[in-house]
Amino acid sequence: MCEANAYFNSNGQEVLFMEAVDVIEPYEDGLKLVDIFGRQKFVKARIKDMTLLNHRIVLEETAGFKHDSD
Repeated sequence: MCEANAYFNSNGQEVLFMEAVDVIEPYEDGLKLVDIFGRQKFVKARIKDMTLLNHRIVLEETAGFKHDSD
């Protein structure tokens, strides 16, 4: 399996944001994440670190941080 979990670094700790992420689509103002079940979330953030071997994506909040669930 190639999916990964997405986390936010919050106060020095990584907090799980979304499990089983399969697709990340970049947009000018953020990212759309889609999991293996087709659920989508849009977040005003950027990728801080990504280690696919460990199935981890760490996101970093950008100005106007906000996330929406579809």
